[in-house]
Amino acid sequence: MAANNQLVVFTLDEQSFALNLSNVERIVRAVEVTPLPDAPEVILGVINIEGRVVPVVNTRKRLGMAEKEIELQDLFIIVRENGHSLALLADQVKPVMEVPDEELVRPDRVLPGIGYVQGVAKVDDGMLVVLRLETIMSLADQKLVLAALEGVPSD
Repeated sequence: MAANNQLVVFTLDEQSFALNLSNVERIVRAVEVTPLPDAPEVILGVINIEGRVVPVVNTRKRLGMAEKEIELQDLFIIVRENGHSLALLADQVKPVMEVPDEELVRPDRVLPGIGYVQGVAKVDDGMLVVLRLETIMSLADQKLVLAALEGVPSD
């Protein structure tokens, strides 16, 4: 029996992306982001989630898409990677989807060297790009964020 990938599907400018459900903590409405000096360019700033200071990744910038201002209807997908929480900006989040392993095309079969992509799947309403969370922020970016967060008080 083939394994299924449980995926949290989200959109940016009508394009569908997904993350493994096991990495997602929760989804929250967008709130004001506090800029963080000395943070990597891909970090919009930080937000407070139940007393935790969580860096916000500019998902659009990371994926090479046109940037736009955060709007009230936007969402943050709170994910956990390498023991740290991150917030990823999304336009919309859809219900969890199951995609069988055999329907997930590995990125090297599509275009070798796509670092952020775990796979691509054909779904009813188009193509779904499954992101590899561990590559969304490089190790160097993570170190810069941690250094910038030092001294930022948590409630």
